[in-house]
Amino acid sequence: MIAVPLSTSFFAEHDTAAQVLLYAGLLTTLWVIELIISAGPIGVKWAHTRLNATLILLTLPVQLVMTIFVVATATWVTVHHWGLLQVLPGSSSAWSKYVIAFVLLDFCDYVYHVTMHKLGWLWKFHLVHHSDQEVDVSTTVREHPGETAARVGFLILWVLLLGVGWEVLLLRQTCETIFNLTSHSKYRLPLRLDRILGWIFITPNLHHVHHHHRRPYTDRNYGDIFSIWDRLFGTYAELQTNETVFGIDTHPGKHITENLRQIVMIPFRRQPRRKN
Repeated sequence: MIAVPLSTSFFAEHDTAAQVLLYAGLLTTLWVIELIISAGPIGVKWAHTRLNATLILLTLPVQLVMTIFVVATATWVTVHHWGLLQVLPGSSSAWSKYVIAFVLLDFCDYVYHVTMHKLGWLWKFHLVHHSDQEVDVSTTVREHPGETAARVGFLILWVLLLGVGWEVLLLRQTCETIFNLTSHSKYRLPLRLDRILGWIFITPNLHHVHHHHRRPYTDRNYGDIFSIWDRLFGTYAELQTNETVFGIDTHPGKHITENLRQIVMIPFRRQPRRKN
């Protein structure tokens, strides 16, 4: 019998609780930092956060149910040695199991994100996230249940195609949580530091460009963790801080973007044509 390290055993048995604690702890920490630095009215920030957080009540059931299928798929491909990673040279090595799998999953998330922007019926759900005109850490959870279903559905497909095990998914999810929350945070990195980190990683500065209200910037910087995919496929862009305007140009009215019922109904209404 192989002894499993205590830390690995704990996270394997309590992965959901660990992820929730990490997510909640980092979100709360960044939210407080934003509040302190901005020195703005707490009531205004709380109202914005409450609206975005309310969407969790709609997306969480979808996430939890579909996660069962993610785990089942990851277990199946592991047991049956299924997927691209299983046929690569050195497939049994830690390098293939973790590093290559991690990088390929990030590329797949890039493909997913581009797909959400390019397919009209999927964009209707994704634009709910882009409709936030005051991007901060709470924007991370501003997701329509329809997008949650699409996102996890794509994840199941990637797991099946690649043959990714649950341990890699847990590592990936942990890193993704950190990057998603920090990239949506209200404040940018110093320019010099951003240019250094931005060669490899998606920074708040780069992701803010993606939340600019007009094309072509809305269709730039799709990366989740790594920025290398945007550089390779020509979707990389930069903007100065004072040039970034958050939101989406097809839905400028706050009577829609700041009303929960209107937000939920966005995908089911006729959409204005996006400006180029």
